[in-house]
Amino acid sequence: MQKVGFVGLGLMGLPMARNVLKAGFPLVVHNRTRAKAETLAAEGATVVDSPAELAAQCDVVLSCVPGPADVERVYLGDDGVLARARAGQLLCDMSTIDPDTQRRIAAAAEAKGAAYLDAPVSGGTSGARDGTLSIMAGGSAEAFAAIKPVFEAMGKSIYHVGPIGAGATVKLVNQMMGAICTLGVVEGLVLGARAGVDPDLLFDIVANSSGNSASLRGAAPNILKRNFEPGFTLDLMQKDVSLAVQMARGLDVRTLAGSLAEQVIREARAAGLGSRATFALVQPLERNAGVEVRGKEAR
Repeated sequence: MQKVGFVGLGLMGLPMARNVLKAGFPLVVHNRTRAKAETLAAEGATVVDSPAELAAQCDVVLSCVPGPADVERVYLGDDGVLARARAGQLLCDMSTIDPDTQRRIAAAAEAKGAAYLDAPVSGGTSGARDGTLSIMAGGSAEAFAAIKPVFEAMGKSIYHVGPIGAGATVKLVNQMMGAICTLGVVEGLVLGARAGVDPDLLFDIVANSSGNSASLRGAAPNILKRNFEPGFTLDLMQKDVSLAVQMARGLDVRTLAGSLAEQVIREARAAGLGSRATFALVQPLERNAGVEVRGKEAR
């Protein structure tokens, strides 16, 4: 089987890498905080000290790190993947970043004779753990076909969406739309609670009416329980939505709702909620309205 390397073992990367290992692929890992890598070493992975060392040992290199600067460091840094990349290798970044950065790294990879894909994922930490992620890949059809068996270890809905940068584009659109929906959810829940409607009943009715959405079903139960422990943080949501709005400006597309969502997220982060779950967006609004959306279980 192909020997796979995985760089970035955060909330998403660690369970994704673990599923690659469980699928039987020999696995080499690197993480800036080595302790997270040692977790997989105990399960049979090999730990190395740099992305370059990892690239030297692997047929396929995957990465999942927070932002554009991190991806550039992983691939273009002095000890980055491209320092040791070789012809015929498959390189794939699965982070959520902008299309332009992906295209720039792809060009550098192609100069080394390596194939490159951008393949961000959706499905959250539960999808990463359960191997049920949606994976949206940009790159050549040949590279996609070659790497698909590795994707199948991590996801269930796997799409080839076009050339380099297409995966990043689809993911940013998804993130912006999700943030807009979340903003609607928290405003609706606070409005209903302030008007005196029982929050549990409100959620049940809307979840079975035209206001239903994946955002409602994901956020409302946690808000009702007052559980704001993150799977995906407001800091990361702001990064993604800002990248989406920036992309829209570059394409001369008006994104009024996206820009508003970005501003609301910034205000929540300014209130000290950046490390909390995305649905903590409800808390500043609750304070302004003088009410909490608290379900029976949390009373």
